[in-house]
Amino acid sequence: MSSWAKALVLWLCAMVMTPWTLALPEGLDDLGRPATEGEVAAWDIDVRPDFVGLPPGSGDVWAGEEIWLAQCASCHGDFGDSNEIFAPLVLGNITEDDIATGRVASLTDPGVTRTTLMKVPTLSTLWDYIYRAMPWNAPKSLSPDEVYGLVAYLLNLGYVVDDDFVLSDTNMAETQARMPNRNGMSLDHGLWSVSGVPDVSGSACTTDCNVSVNVASSLPAYAMNAHGNLAEQVRDWGPYPGLWTEPAAEPEQVAAASAAVEAAVAPEAALTAGGCSGCHQMAGQLVGPGFAAIRAKYAGQEHAAYVRDKIVNGGAGVWGSMPMPPMPAVDDEALQQIVAWLTSGEE
Repeated sequence: MSSWAKALVLWLCAMVMTPWTLALPEGLDDLGRPATEGEVAAWDIDVRPDFVGLPPGSGDVWAGEEIWLAQCASCHGDFGDSNEIFAPLVLGNITEDDIATGRVASLTDPGVTRTTLMKVPTLSTLWDYIYRAMPWNAPKSLSPDEVYGLVAYLLNLGYVVDDDFVLSDTNMAETQARMPNRNGMSLDHGLWSVSGVPDVSGSACTTDCNVSVNVASSLPAYAMNAHGNLAEQVRDWGPYPGLWTEPAAEPEQVAAASAAVEAAVAPEAALTAGGCSGCHQMAGQLVGPGFAAIRAKYAGQEHAAYVRDKIVNGGAGVWGSMPMPPMPAVDDEALQQIVAWLTSGEE
């Protein structure tokens, strides 16, 4: 860094630290409060590649398989090989040589379907992502032991560990030594450090490019807007503009339908506690159908037993191919409120 650039950085740091930059607008002096230790701990769950932050616990392959079939298979397939909604996690195309060398040789073959287990170099990445973001409809609901079991099951599907393997916080480093692509991550390149010679230079990287595209998987219509309009969440420059996933319905129509459903005194607390809001919204498709459509279809007490059974035991095929997972943990009081509201009609 040149001397003038260093001086500029120091000046900017000094400006950031001056009292006038920290002053809040009039009337906002008492805005907010310090986070409690419990609130900080609830978010401070990241696990580093050296496994700092990893909570104690353990889980075996068989326990992981049970959890997988109940909470993960609907999106990823029974064996992590589904390509219907998300790209496959495992396809059984990792070899013993890959595990021995720590480099997945087939990643250089443009005709090979790349999977998560083929690419990810660090075991902590798998553990951390599952713990904080999965399952789709209830992130952060898995216990550490359940995550250990799920990761053990994924590794077993890729022939990285045996059927009787137990993954724990005490053997994560040892297991990391068997990750198929553990040596595939390089730090010696221009994308990691801006110093030195860039690793992309001129026309060589734009010659004889393979321009054919085969779309192997895509989000189904009922899950398009599950996390908002993707096109509005991607930067407006670069080669990937983002898929437009906003529903075709006019915002006024969705707002009116939502207002009508909410006016029927929706049991908000019960819907949130039961996990319903993770996949359903008041009006319009999210992961599952909107509450407005459900209430219209099952208006009348004659449907109460059926609706209750679907909530507790799950099901599929009525609103599309995406299955609804069983929700046996919903307590009886909340379940009664939800069923009564869903079958009470549209008025």
